Amino acid sequence: MKFLVYSKTGCPYCTKVMTVLEMTGKKFVEYKLDRDFTRQEFYDTFGEGSTFPQVLCDDKKLGGCVDTIQFLREEKVI
Repeated sequence: MKFLVYSKTGCPYCTKVMTVLEMTGKKFVEYKLDRDFTRQEFYDTFGEGSTFPQVLCDDKKLGGCVDTIQFLREEKVI
């Protein structure tokens, strides 16, 4: 499983989802708003009004922090 986390500075949910991924030992790459992508690129990819973080696993869009943790539970990772 390869995870991509689209995050922004100061986002507690971004921090939480990355902490959970670190605790599981799963590798992930963090892409940060205004460093790696623009807000418009974020909306183009995830839809207008999408919130942070947005997480992908092997190119499958999982959603935000709650959705990602639910996915990890369903996959018996946590």
